[in-house]
Amino acid sequence: MKFKMKKCAVLVALAASAALPSMSTQAAGTITFGEDKSLSIGLGIRTAFTSVEDAAPNGNSRSKDFDVDDARIYINASFNKYIKGTFNTFTTTNSADGQDSIRTLDAYLQFEFMDEFNIWMGQLLPPTDRANLDGPFYLNAWSYPGVVSRYQNKFVGRDIGVTLWGKLLDKHLVYSFGAYEGNRASSFNGNSALNPNRSDNLMYSGRVQYDFWDAGNDPAYYTSSTYYGKDVLSIALVGMYQKDAVGQVGASDDYLAYNIDALLEKKFTAGVLNVEGAAYKYDFSKTAVNSDAAGAKSGKAYLGLVSWLFPDVVGWGKFQPYARYQKFSADSGTLFNPDVKEYDLGLNYIIDGHNARISTVYTKTKTEGISDIDKFTVGLQLQF
Repeated sequence: MKFKMKKCAVLVALAASAALPSMSTQAAGTITFGEDKSLSIGLGIRTAFTSVEDAAPNGNSRSKDFDVDDARIYINASFNKYIKGTFNTFTTTNSADGQDSIRTLDAYLQFEFMDEFNIWMGQLLPPTDRANLDGPFYLNAWSYPGVVSRYQNKFVGRDIGVTLWGKLLDKHLVYSFGAYEGNRASSFNGNSALNPNRSDNLMYSGRVQYDFWDAGNDPAYYTSSTYYGKDVLSIALVGMYQKDAVGQVGASDDYLAYNIDALLEKKFTAGVLNVEGAAYKYDFSKTAVNSDAAGAKSGKAYLGLVSWLFPDVVGWGKFQPYARYQKFSADSGTLFNPDVKEYDLGLNYIIDGHNARISTVYTKTKTEGISDIDKFTVGLQLQF
């Protein structure tokens, strides 16, 4: 590894000194205009400096890039006690011309009758693994675990459909399931005559989660991967299915994916221990590797993460070192479906939970058939 720890420390110090004076976080601003009628607006930003070994234009120097990884506008509205709506945007960069564009991330109606039964409909997160329901802002690591979390989706983990969800047993049991567009033959690029799902089958997804200790920690059926000091023991089972959704016409296969994920967080006098784990199975075989319109790859995947939040406040916040491991083992390893391993060693500086933090992380990615990738990142996350 060419990167020197001394350089890492300098970059961390510069990032912290530049960012800290301007930091202030608050909940989204809310305007009320009648009984149970309101409109709230918020903002989320993740920006980072990334350096990758041998990725500079000359092919043998480290790349040095500043990027806005994620920028979102959150809008929530309440029509009355039971009818609500959510509209969130996502800013992306066109790789062809480098220009930014704003896209719809979430757009759904919410019929919220009681804790035990609710209906959401529109473009939203289907019930999947904890990582996807966290989103990038509520992970316990800087980067999304894309090596293992590979559930099919329309855009940034979202799909269009309807979700039924609720919380039972004094909010300890959280269920969510629904039907969604999934892979549609007409939506793929290229020769649509070769695309699967000619019968327009829907995708079905469901999640059942039980919280043994503290319960009701997250809104709706969403999740977080750390709570910075709660006693949490949570286990969930997830399944997703769509008929004839992968491969090609004449060699199509049903999409079947499932996983178990678990989270343990325990507060001690000396700090907060957080342990997260997940195991996945993407169970299909006729995926025509290089021409599968859905981009689906069959195999098994595993994730493990451990972190420790120190209790002492240093300056503006607390330090939280972490280590994460990801592995994807392809059912039939090829150039188009290789085995992948990824290791992260990181240090979070927690200023205000998920609303304000600075993260530094070294990442090594090992992909079968290609050279290893060494990457260093300094990231800043803010939510208002």
